[in-house]
Amino acid sequence: MKLGKVELCHFLQLIALFLCFSGMSQAELSRSRSKPYFQSGRSRTKRSWVWNQFFVLEEYMGSDPLYVGKLHSDVDKGDGSIKYILSGEGASSIFIIDENTGDIHATKRLDREEQAYYTLRAQALDRLTNKPVEPESEFVIKIQDINDNEPKFLDGPYTAGVPEMSPVGTSVVQVTATDADDPTYGNSARVVYSILQGQPYFSVEPKTGVIKTALPNMDREAKDQYLLVIQAKDMVGQNGGLSGTTSVTVTLTDVNDNPPRFPRRSYQYNVPESLPVASVVARIKAADADIGANAEMEYKIVDGDGLGIFKISVDKDTQEGIITIQKDLDFEAKTSYTLRIEAANKDADPRFLSLGPFSDTTTVKIIVEDVDEPPVFSSPLYPMEVSEATQVGNIIGTVAAHDPDSSNSPVRYSIDRNTDLERYFNIDANSGVITTAKSLDRETNAVHNITVLAMESQNPSQVGRGYVAITILDINDNAPEFAMDYETTVCENAQPGQVIQKISAVDKDEPSNGHQFYFSLTTDATNNHNFSLKDNKDNTASVLTRRNGFRRQEQSVYYLPIFIVDSGSPSLSSTNTLTIRVCDCDADGVAQTCNAEAYVLPAGLSTGALIAILACVLTLLVLILLIVTMRRRKKEPLIFDEERDIRENIVRYDDEGGGEEDTEAFDMAALRNLNVIRDTKTRRDVTPEIQFLSRPTFKSIPDNVIFREFIWERLKEADVDPCAPPYDSLQTYAFEGNGSVAESLSSLDSISSNSDQNYDYLSDWGPRFKRLADMYGTGPESLYS
Repeated sequence: MKLGKVELCHFLQLIALFLCFSGMSQAELSRSRSKPYFQSGRSRTKRSWVWNQFFVLEEYMGSDPLYVGKLHSDVDKGDGSIKYILSGEGASSIFIIDENTGDIHATKRLDREEQAYYTLRAQALDRLTNKPVEPESEFVIKIQDINDNEPKFLDGPYTAGVPEMSPVGTSVVQVTATDADDPTYGNSARVVYSILQGQPYFSVEPKTGVIKTALPNMDREAKDQYLLVIQAKDMVGQNGGLSGTTSVTVTLTDVNDNPPRFPRRSYQYNVPESLPVASVVARIKAADADIGANAEMEYKIVDGDGLGIFKISVDKDTQEGIITIQKDLDFEAKTSYTLRIEAANKDADPRFLSLGPFSDTTTVKIIVEDVDEPPVFSSPLYPMEVSEATQVGNIIGTVAAHDPDSSNSPVRYSIDRNTDLERYFNIDANSGVITTAKSLDRETNAVHNITVLAMESQNPSQVGRGYVAITILDINDNAPEFAMDYETTVCENAQPGQVIQKISAVDKDEPSNGHQFYFSLTTDATNNHNFSLKDNKDNTASVLTRRNGFRRQEQSVYYLPIFIVDSGSPSLSSTNTLTIRVCDCDADGVAQTCNAEAYVLPAGLSTGALIAILACVLTLLVLILLIVTMRRRKKEPLIFDEERDIRENIVRYDDEGGGEEDTEAFDMAALRNLNVIRDTKTRRDVTPEIQFLSRPTFKSIPDNVIFREFIWERLKEADVDPCAPPYDSLQTYAFEGNGSVAESLSSLDSISSNSDQNYDYLSDWGPRFKRLADMYGTGPESLYS
């Protein structure tokens, strides 16, 4: 019978185990006689057991327990007097022993990958005495490996990258598979690698698992990703071995192997001449199949007639070339520009320079379009000067503007009045001559900044703006005056020649050489005997006393007129009066009091205090009179028209209801304050037996007394008047309804009816129902019997 490789391998393993077991049994029997063993009570040769390893194949799948080996002692005569005991790892649970024969069996399937060997102890006991007849001995049962585990890639699946255009044999990544079988026994754990998918682009080394490139010039732009399937097989790849697979995703990384190229050889763009500086004219882009840093561009203008007019920069996000304006465009000066632009990669790879230049050029033509432009002034700012003494209508200067378009439309001028609110200036609409319209004052406004508008005659919407700065030149038109309001005092005990005040002057004018003031006393004050003036020649002057013994009782205030002259041409002067008060001073010359009234008024209250007291008294009297008048007016009774009907509520019904209880007339008590409560209330349809013999008591507040009494007086008059309707209400019934005690009172029904209804009770309802009682009653006073 011809055996396969696997069956032959298993057969050889069984033969090896059989030979091992045979050798162990013979060694066991021979060694059991080598040493004596002593028991208590007698002397004999001791024996000791020395055990070799037992071997058991893993993954045994038979139905019967697997025979492992046999324990035997030469003391055992086969009569059943010896009992064998097994202990240690797996004893009784995995391994069992026949206590009579010493045969060891495995009762469960064993897995070497879970536990490779078991350590057990064997002992032979006398069955009767239960004493050992052999020393306890330890032995090992080793699990024999079989190829029952396939290789596994614990780190898979894998991802890796390799630069495009890499040479053959460039290492990509290494894969590793592990096999749980015993690497020291047989070939169960010896793995070899192979590639199942990914050829012919990649290969794998069988022993190391290193994946390498297998083709040259792999282009990322053609295909940038590959999926590989790698197999690992044990038993050195022989038939019958187990295998496992994993996937490897290989991505080609980019290199700069593609030069930039413009899609077109030329471009043309139209732009209006009014486009502001720094505006974008165009965007162009050179195509580059590379990505990332390998596709970064640099653009520059290498030739053309617009080098100073335009510039190009790169958009870092899109890698576009952005063309912008650097100077204003003028259709009348130049209608088109031509630019030659180059695009190049920032970082070129020297390995691929042989593929060609990594740059490209294109031509961009820019056409300038004409637009209607506003007039342009010949100067952005016109500085002008005019004296503040100039006459109205004098010419200050001229501005000029022109239409830059080819039509050269005439220009009209005007002043933006928002910049000349006071209308100091005018401008000639045709010539641009600026003249004064009002008198100018440098001290009010030294510089006038106005805006001049220039409009095209053919298109007034086109407006240009020019700026004029008019400086007002100063003339000496303001006289000097005191620099401040001086408060000058002189002590009563002042000595002659004493300086009591130092004065200075100011002038609103601003002469070119600065101010120079001259001080002197007026002609009238030159010969006074009290004070003198000294010009210090530094734009200041000093006031001095000429005598002593100033007394407030004689004169408390002195007025000193001072003459001030400036240095203008012509010079201007003014007279300023200095007020000097005589004061009582202490020993240091400090003024204490300067009022002369203290010497004139007698002791007691001053005039101001007396006036204040009288004013307070008059105010109090006026207030008292006002209060008394208001209280008197408040006590006067309200005047009412006696003939005015006080009834305030009229209720009208189209159908008569069930009697007067169907409606409630307006209660006049509501006109009173809510705090007023009537003590008694009578029926509206019955006159009280006591006809207001005494005034009812009310709860009210004092403020409502007059109004309340007036209303109740009118109510009393209505109650005693037999012709007045009940209270202040008038009811009109067009139809008698149900519910009335007297039923219908219709005259039509009364005439035709033979009713014997007695209406005498109407006499009890009061004087207001007397007429009805007379008409329908049966008494002697009845009109009808």
